[in-house]
Amino acid sequence: MSDYLVIVESPAKAKTIERYLGKKYKVKASMGHVRDLPKSQMGIAIEDSFEPKYITIRGKGPVLKELKTAAKKAKKIYLAADPDREGEAIAWHLAHSLDIDITSDCRVVFNEITKDAIKESFKHPRAINMDLVDAQQARRILDRLVGYNMSPLLWKKVKKGLSAGRVQTVAVRLIIEREKEISSFEPEEYWTVNASFQKENDHFEGNLIEYKGKKVSLSNEEDVQNILKNLNGNEFSISKVTKKERKRNPAPPFTTSSLQQEAARKLNFRAKKTMMIAQQLYEGIDLGKEGTVGLITYMRTDSTRISDTAQAEANEYIVNAYGKEYGSNEKRKEKKNAKAQDAHEAIRPTGTLRKPNEIKEHLSRDQYRLYKLVWERFVASQMAPAIMDTMSVDLINSDVVFRANGSKIKFPGFMKVYVEGSDDQVEEKEKMLPDLEEGETAYSKDVEPKQHFTQPPPRYTEARLVKTLEELGIGRPSTYAPTLDTIQKRGYVALDNKRFVPTELGGIVLELILEFFPEIIDVEFTAKMETSLDDIEDGQVEWIKVIDDFYKDFETRLEKAEKEMKEVEIKDEPAGEDCEECGSPMVYKMGRYGKFMACSNFPECRNTKPIVKEIGVNCPKCEEGNIVERKSKKKRMFYGCDRFPGCDFVSWDKPIARKCPKCESLLVEKKQKKGTQVTCTNCDYKEEPQG
Repeated sequence: MSDYLVIVESPAKAKTIERYLGKKYKVKASMGHVRDLPKSQMGIAIEDSFEPKYITIRGKGPVLKELKTAAKKAKKIYLAADPDREGEAIAWHLAHSLDIDITSDCRVVFNEITKDAIKESFKHPRAINMDLVDAQQARRILDRLVGYNMSPLLWKKVKKGLSAGRVQTVAVRLIIEREKEISSFEPEEYWTVNASFQKENDHFEGNLIEYKGKKVSLSNEEDVQNILKNLNGNEFSISKVTKKERKRNPAPPFTTSSLQQEAARKLNFRAKKTMMIAQQLYEGIDLGKEGTVGLITYMRTDSTRISDTAQAEANEYIVNAYGKEYGSNEKRKEKKNAKAQDAHEAIRPTGTLRKPNEIKEHLSRDQYRLYKLVWERFVASQMAPAIMDTMSVDLINSDVVFRANGSKIKFPGFMKVYVEGSDDQVEEKEKMLPDLEEGETAYSKDVEPKQHFTQPPPRYTEARLVKTLEELGIGRPSTYAPTLDTIQKRGYVALDNKRFVPTELGGIVLELILEFFPEIIDVEFTAKMETSLDDIEDGQVEWIKVIDDFYKDFETRLEKAEKEMKEVEIKDEPAGEDCEECGSPMVYKMGRYGKFMACSNFPECRNTKPIVKEIGVNCPKCEEGNIVERKSKKKRMFYGCDRFPGCDFVSWDKPIARKCPKCESLLVEKKQKKGTQVTCTNCDYKEEPQG
């Protein structure tokens, strides 16, 4: 018989914690929630102050029975679910099911699963925090009221299988509005002028910035020529040399949002995958002799705060590994986001001395890569700033001024370990300038005007969308990954080249919601609702009032929509070809992943096929077929012959409709950080990358 029973959510977490607590403690897993609202009905007594009706989740009966048996044998029960609203709600449901007094010291919380953190948390048990529970209940009830009222309406008016939700609908709106911006974008012409300069044996480059004391704005070739015709030969006088020392601070440790963004940029991880692997690292990994160890702190957080102990350990490691000058001499003050709950520390390794390479053999490839990212980001965040020597040189010829900029790393500081990625893939590289002095002369070799056009705003990647949702105050750390997953599963958006594009179905649903439920997709309204949930957590407002204030207007709009919303028939468009199997016309249908071709004689004939897009290139292998775009099972674009399986030509890189000038072989476009580069598939021929 164990003196104490500890209940956590997952078996992995249970295994790790039990090892730290000793023989008197038995640790069991609830496998997540044991109670929830019923799936088959609303489950909320709207007329009775929105009282929720909870039932035991189907399949959880045996788990609950086992927990009740263990509870009867224990002197004391501790509920150790995750340290957030969801975890508090799980603990509350368990207390109800196991008849535990919620005002007793039954709740323990910890931000990291390490021996010291676990033992310390059990010294300070507390009662269940009903403000946290109420905040989670309010979110669940709000989402149920919206989803279980609006979804059936969409099934009736549009098609079955659709859903609507507060956060997911706003995310779809952002994607659709961005697509409209791109469609309506009109590019504007502008020009830049670059020149190569030489001073004795030194070469460097500069750009036209000023004419007759005013900054230049070059909108066409005529503007360029009007300035360049004023140049008097190729002799330039160095009119100004500015040398500065610039300090660059490291990025703060990860929050949930920044971890998802950086894992997307550097590891090509989807948000859902990032959170799944982070959960594994948090709950514990078997490190052989060391046993099962939680490697990172709790991964659902919006804070960049770090404990004094963790800072001290990191600084000691940095000084020993890199030298005293690399340590941060001052305690770094992190900027606090006004919308952040700041309930937990930032995401960091539980032990700085547990270096990624030393535990690599115990981790899967993806676990290692994510742990390495977290470890490097944290260590770098505690290091000294990098020091850059920058140099700016102005060169003048007849009132025409060019400027050359250069920089070099004087002291790498945190950059020795880690540099934050960028959505725009702009890398900061050293660009050295020779020693130049005011009054000296340099000579221009090539003056090259270049025509450019402004670009539309980019489509959202997962990382960009998470960042935007966070900045707007939409959702919270636990909601980003499931939101992105849901809008794709419902077929409202699709990923094309890792960027979100709206589907026709997404546009139809959004239009209807915009007409009848404008507040549901209003960014400001949704952000205020998140603030109201935070206020419930802080004990500043009753959850029933928040729900009641929302539902009064929502119910009125729902009644109006039931009467006035017209049914939308998504008609099948003729595909312009006949079915190979029965001869009936093929039509375009709307599916989960966008449009596809299907036989109009369904269900008698179930023939379907994907819509293929020709790229205007003949197959280089069989010379009879045409190259078309295709998608792999993982939705990655590739190119193949339309005569497949008769011809098996495939290429990940896009073929183009001209041959290599050196060997007459196939040319393809390869995507690189600098842009798209045309290369030969047979020889070493390459063209300059195009942005």
